[in-house]
Amino acid sequence: MNSLIQLRGQLTPRSNPSRGGGSSLAANTEVKIEQLESIIKNLEELKEYWKNRTTLINGTLINVEYNRIVPKSKRIKTILFKNSNENISDLIKGAKYEGDENNPYHIITYFIPLENLQFNINKIQICINIMKEKFNGKFNNEDEKKIGMIDFSKYVISKTTFMEVLTDCSIVTKLTYPKYDKELNENQAITLYNVNKKSKEILEELGITGRELNILDDNTIILYKDALSILVRHAPYLIAMAVEDISDYELPKEYEEEDIFELEQVTKNVSEFPEPIDEPYIGVLDTAFDKRVYFEKWVDYEDRYMDDLADITEKDKEHGTAVDSIIVDGPSINPKLDDGCGRFRVKHFCIARNGNNSTFAIMRRIEDIIKNNLNIKVWNLSLGSNMEIDKNFVSQEGALLDKLENEYDIIFVVAGTNQTEKLQDRIGSPADSINSLVVNAVKRNGEKVSYARRGKVLSFFNKPDICYYGGDEGEKIRTCIGTGQRMNQGTSFAAPWISRKMAYLIYKLRLSREIAKALIIDSATGWDVVDDKKAEYYGFGKVPIRIEDIINSERDEIKFYIESESTDYDTYTYGIPVPLDKEKCPYIAKATLCYFPKCTRNQGVDYTNTELDLYFGRVMQNKKGNITIKTINNNKQSDEDGRVFEGDARKYNRKWDNVKHIVEEYKTTARAKKVYENSSWGLSVKSKDRLGKGDGKGIKFGVVITLKEINGVNRYDEFIRQCSFKGWLVNKIDVENRLELYNIAEQEIKFE
Repeated sequence: MNSLIQLRGQLTPRSNPSRGGGSSLAANTEVKIEQLESIIKNLEELKEYWKNRTTLINGTLINVEYNRIVPKSKRIKTILFKNSNENISDLIKGAKYEGDENNPYHIITYFIPLENLQFNINKIQICINIMKEKFNGKFNNEDEKKIGMIDFSKYVISKTTFMEVLTDCSIVTKLTYPKYDKELNENQAITLYNVNKKSKEILEELGITGRELNILDDNTIILYKDALSILVRHAPYLIAMAVEDISDYELPKEYEEEDIFELEQVTKNVSEFPEPIDEPYIGVLDTAFDKRVYFEKWVDYEDRYMDDLADITEKDKEHGTAVDSIIVDGPSINPKLDDGCGRFRVKHFCIARNGNNSTFAIMRRIEDIIKNNLNIKVWNLSLGSNMEIDKNFVSQEGALLDKLENEYDIIFVVAGTNQTEKLQDRIGSPADSINSLVVNAVKRNGEKVSYARRGKVLSFFNKPDICYYGGDEGEKIRTCIGTGQRMNQGTSFAAPWISRKMAYLIYKLRLSREIAKALIIDSATGWDVVDDKKAEYYGFGKVPIRIEDIINSERDEIKFYIESESTDYDTYTYGIPVPLDKEKCPYIAKATLCYFPKCTRNQGVDYTNTELDLYFGRVMQNKKGNITIKTINNNKQSDEDGRVFEGDARKYNRKWDNVKHIVEEYKTTARAKKVYENSSWGLSVKSKDRLGKGDGKGIKFGVVITLKEINGVNRYDEFIRQCSFKGWLVNKIDVENRLELYNIAEQEIKFE
């Protein structure tokens, strides 16, 4: 096999050459007076609704229903606003999708002053008068070409404002106020819209004070029955999202007698089991730990995060202990799953018990634990809610994991959750965490398990990320608990195998979490485009058992990685040399990009703040003579001549997803490709900031790239030689050398 290659060189930053432009109608669009009159009617109704309700929040909340999924650049610019220079992104307080799978559309919530409503009624009425006077009551693309001939000096509005109003009205279906009509029960975690006034102040003005206020974050509180009824009665429009605070973390049921064995059957020589030396730690957030197991010295257990330790039963210890047994000694007790990663120590924290747990309490425990254990880079979280995730917002638990991963150099490996008797369809929290590596389970034959639940998250993000062996009837995973061996099944027991692999890559091979995550995901993919429907259960695919199959590549493949950070609109190189054959490129290629963006839960479906757009392929000149990249997946989002609708960009190019995987499908009839004037290949990562706050500045990313020689020729050494000649620093990831360096670095030095 060929070793993984690290390419280090100076990637070049470049600012965005596009300066944007004024508002214009989409092609083949006609705006009629009736559309503008409908918007005025909506504004009149909103003015009436809000006239006696603005005192509480000092403004109005307006839902804008668009006729499609709209990019940031195409959202309304004027019909709710007074000043076109203000940052409209700051006024967006939520976003969701409606419609069916084939025709989804945006509903975006804005927060504006009441006075804006009458101001815009007057403005739109002026536009109606102009349309009647100059355009016979309708306006289309041909009229747009002639608009420069009209003297706007006699009107109160400018030509620019006129075009903005018509463009806004062409993409808006209606304007309404937020309504929350879902059933609300006791112990609800309520997220209020961010209206630039603290939620605590708003609730106190409503008479909700003292013990009734249990604040989770700036906008989320736990409300009980009486307090909840006050909020629903007086200000239902403030409720952005609501879920039950009590999550049922139902762990494996009682086991059949044949699934339970004596301790001696787990390992033949318990007394000879080695003591830990300098093995790295994996953090485990789970139920309690049973110290009666043979690997007890490998687990540092902290139970101080549970307030009622006296109530913890033996049943509460089984799940966490079983997870630990896989992390510490999984390959010994499951020889067919020997991954070659060795053993790991565990730092185990008890954060829950079997059954009902408070979401609020679990979140506080997780955040406190992470902040006090930043030396641990890989965390296993095999707990999950039985409740299905919402299609329009990420759970509090999932959002917390994303926040911690964005702020700290850590990664959570999260179980994809299991079906119970309630037969849930969609995965449960926190498996909706976007930055985490979410793991579903499969059988040995690669088919989904009987208890599988599916993604996507927010109707868009690919979750789970990957799948691995989690056991099922007739092929359960062998684990160890305090009373002996237990045969288990569940995503809970697939996740720790992936935690082991992540820990190996990060601790022992000294790879960044971005590259480690990209390697894991890339290893699960083949040379076919990922099937969108299958991905709901399998993610990008099944990860290989052996760690060397994740790191290395076949003899006819060249696998390398590049990592950097995004400091400007474009971070690129046009200088990746690829060995040729008779002046042709005899390769197909694939690439996987990973990064950990900041996320904003209050933005609903528009959750990730930063988009990194991936381009990889041969370098060429376009029709205008500019250097560009002919991407392997025909991505044209940022092409000068490209025109990609937002819905298509999200569906086909994974726009706003923090994992990008692109691939050329392998076909037996594949032929070598044309070589352009510049025989090199290029990599470009383009950054887009959704909220205009610079959240993408300095964000780290990692890209794993594989070139497959279609004739089966090994061009590995030639690739290294050419890269070195072009000025790249080439580093072969030799596993044995890396492990030797790791062992030396971990040795304890004693001074006399």
